[in-house]
Amino acid sequence: MASSGAFSSFRLPPLPTIREIIKLFRLQAAKQLSQNFLLDLRLTDKIVRKAGKLTDAYVYEVGPGPGGITRSILNAGVAELLVVEKDSRFIPGLQMLSDAAPGKLRIVHGDVLTFKIEKAFPESLKRRWEDDPPNVHIIGNLPFNVSTPLIIKWLENVSQRDGPFAYGRTQMTLTFQKEVAELFLSRWCPDRVSYLPHFLVVPLQRLTASTGSRQRSRLSVMAQYLCHVQHVFTVPGRALVPQPEVDVGVVHFTPLTQPRIEQPFKLVEKVVQNVFQFRRKYCHRGLGMLFPEAQRLDSTGRLLQLADVDPTLRPRQLSISHFRSLCDVYRKMCDEDPHLFAYNFREELKRSKCRNQEEEVARDSHRL
Repeated sequence: MASSGAFSSFRLPPLPTIREIIKLFRLQAAKQLSQNFLLDLRLTDKIVRKAGKLTDAYVYEVGPGPGGITRSILNAGVAELLVVEKDSRFIPGLQMLSDAAPGKLRIVHGDVLTFKIEKAFPESLKRRWEDDPPNVHIIGNLPFNVSTPLIIKWLENVSQRDGPFAYGRTQMTLTFQKEVAELFLSRWCPDRVSYLPHFLVVPLQRLTASTGSRQRSRLSVMAQYLCHVQHVFTVPGRALVPQPEVDVGVVHFTPLTQPRIEQPFKLVEKVVQNVFQFRRKYCHRGLGMLFPEAQRLDSTGRLLQLADVDPTLRPRQLSISHFRSLCDVYRKMCDEDPHLFAYNFREELKRSKCRNQEEEVARDSHRL
């Protein structure tokens, strides 16, 4: 049956429940895609309410799956709902919803990581960046395997005011699940967390973590320098099928009219990423990796001195103001040395390793 919340005069006609849809089309959550279905329509209604007033809004839903949140969005009286779903198994069930809401639901069988949203909605919806957010919303229950790369992609879109943010300061309401591997490693092997593959690290607490928090991370800084980020409520893991070992958080993002760090996204990302690659070390350890080995000590000292940052602070103790100063000074240093920004310490390590191997082979040959 339809969603329980009374959102507007539009109501979906009686339909099979989400459980019945799953059974009808023989759907199973794909473990390799980290899929979990949210079946409680009271909870999907609540997620949609947290997105704000959706009457006559244009909504972009990512990863609709069997259509639980989709139903709640349609019942909110939206002008149009665009869903992008990669898994073809879910298309027939979504088509059933489209037939029940003529002209309301548009289905795209595609990958959210590559889908171009810029021209999907009417031009008339566009607002100036300084104005209130447009009547465009992004809502989604994100699977493990796309959450981090997708958020980083959208944050870069925010900084460039393109993609979904070509319409203005488009708001996002998204769910994130904490990965068991992250919880284990953050407790027992904190220095190893930053080396986890992107598809394993799902950043609920890391998105909203404040300065000094154990969960403070690259994603905390990248999200919070561009957006107001709010963890609005938690969905218990038992409400999802299959049940994950951790709960799910609903996070609301509103892009800021003015970013807290006014430097190019890639530059900010490079500074922040280098700082957090050594989570338990003093911040000067990661910042040193911004510079070639020959000049590392002097350049790191100059960066910290000009930015007025204590080199013995841990990465999680650095505030957005600290990062703003570091990025501003690093930008000036890159302007002075045009080759500096392209420097990658891993490439230098790789070349050094190759040289050492070649020298070792030459020594062995000489001994023979």
